[in-house]
Amino acid sequence: LILNTKNLLHIEDGAFRNLPRLKYLSICNTGIRQFPDLTQIFSLEAHFILELCDNLRMTTIPQNAFRGMNNESLTLKLYKNGFEDIHSHAFNGTKLNQLILKDNKNLRRIHNDALRGATGPDVLDISSTALESLPSYGLEAIQVLNATSSYSLKRLPPLDKFSSLLEAVLTYPSHCCAFRNLRTEKQNSWLSIFGNFSKECESSMRKPTNEIFYRDDSYNTSLWSAEKNTYLFATDEETSPYSYSAIFDDSEMTGFDFEYDFCQPKILTCTPEPDAFNPCEDILGYSFLRVLIWFINILAIAGNFTVLLVLITSHYKLTVPRFLMCNLSFADFCMGLYLLLIASVDAQTSGQYYNHAIDWQTGSGCSTAGFFTVFASELSVYTLTVITIERWHTITYAMQLDRKLRLRHAVPIMLGGWIFSILIAVLPLLGVSSYMKVSICLPMDIETGLSQAYILLILVLNVIAFIVICACYIKIYIAVQNPELVAANKDTKVAKRMAILIFTDFTCMAPISFFAISAAFKVPLITVTNSKILLVLFYPVNSCANPFLYAIFTKAFRRDFFLLMSKLGCCKSRAELYRMNYFSAYTSNCKNGSSAPGPSKASQALLLLSALEK
Repeated sequence: LILNTKNLLHIEDGAFRNLPRLKYLSICNTGIRQFPDLTQIFSLEAHFILELCDNLRMTTIPQNAFRGMNNESLTLKLYKNGFEDIHSHAFNGTKLNQLILKDNKNLRRIHNDALRGATGPDVLDISSTALESLPSYGLEAIQVLNATSSYSLKRLPPLDKFSSLLEAVLTYPSHCCAFRNLRTEKQNSWLSIFGNFSKECESSMRKPTNEIFYRDDSYNTSLWSAEKNTYLFATDEETSPYSYSAIFDDSEMTGFDFEYDFCQPKILTCTPEPDAFNPCEDILGYSFLRVLIWFINILAIAGNFTVLLVLITSHYKLTVPRFLMCNLSFADFCMGLYLLLIASVDAQTSGQYYNHAIDWQTGSGCSTAGFFTVFASELSVYTLTVITIERWHTITYAMQLDRKLRLRHAVPIMLGGWIFSILIAVLPLLGVSSYMKVSICLPMDIETGLSQAYILLILVLNVIAFIVICACYIKIYIAVQNPELVAANKDTKVAKRMAILIFTDFTCMAPISFFAISAAFKVPLITVTNSKILLVLFYPVNSCANPFLYAIFTKAFRRDFFLLMSKLGCCKSRAELYRMNYFSAYTSNCKNGSSAPGPSKASQALLLLSALEK
């Protein structure tokens, strides 16, 4: 033992030479800077343990560092040192049983060929290190892998490298999804190899037998028949990585009724298990959602971009309805960008999301997506509410021009909506809830009381907004229902349009709000997997429908669209027709206004319908 010698800076080459009976060597808490020469120990002991710990100035493990250790079983406990990297062929010539590298806080790199030339290890412990990747060679013999608190290890090597793995203790639950897939593959492989034999196993549950599964220390597996005094078959570790659960002597096995587990291969275990928020699946989970989300996000982006382009480039005066529609289109455009980002990452990580989950959910990409969706959702709901109130106000006070909502009123109202939406979207980035909880980057973290209050606040405000929208449209419908003002066919048209507006709002808000409120009270009624259906089918309904219901289907928008197209050399005849109709309507209104001392019922009706048309 060489312990607690901080002044020991160097051990000369050959200091440990010809020590045939040495079983254990410990060099801990010294000031050594260069890895000591251990190649000339030549211990004849079958099991040898080398311990290097708390040597903080020792930064590398060089090539052939342990070459002279030809013991049948070598345990290397290399923990709490200053290692930063391990060179190629560092363990060349050894027969490793355990390789313990835990608590090397600065260890960032193990060369891909560090284990080349070595047999084993059976146990590898890299917990509490800064490793970003595992070597691509030498993992085939590992049966136990410990990588707890290895937060930089975000990706795993190809799964076929872990052909002998039986137990994995990892940092991230998503990595256990990889081994769950591997476990399924092993089960299928076992069934294909031993399918006929498994029927005999199952039948052994119903009758006594002297045939047993046996596993010796070298993990060779065979089926022994006491009656026939022979092995029915045998497989070695190279041809079959499976072992069986039952190990009994003859006296214990005579006349024993097998349980079903004895007929199954010993399957690897992995912790921590994936939780309810991060199940073992791709970002979108279902295949049909992967197709549908592309159609929805393209529709949302194209529709809202078109509305924005037409409204911004229009040469007509910027009115309050146009200004509000620009804000709504921008909000819904951001929702389309969120869906596009989710769809793109899902397409890139399909089938291997477990290897990308940590980078995605803890990185800037998920935070950006989460910000987009919360900002867009809240600004859209806020703007829809303002648009509805503006329409109700316009119809209610149609003849009182002094009470008309002006642009100077609408700008500060919408500025308040922008500030509110940005604040709500930024809070998860500041620790109030989190966008990292789930793969779809929604703020579903309700672990703290503040996070729970945040989620409930958003949901309650959205419900209140929906109630206000419904109330305003009901009042609008009552106003335009007056037969003295509007003809019956016009009344039906208005009713249908308002019904569609309310239905789309309800379809978007109701399912999300219902399930989200129950989850906020920690009584979830739907799984994260099923919530992704809501995300794609219901959550963006307004973003897709709003540009059509509030803009594209209106006469004013179609006029602006064809006028814009005429500037580009297209649809000139349609544009000219709209110009003539607009001029005729304007002239007619001027004549009607000058000929009568007050507004007629017909003009009232036109005002009501024009407010809804806007």
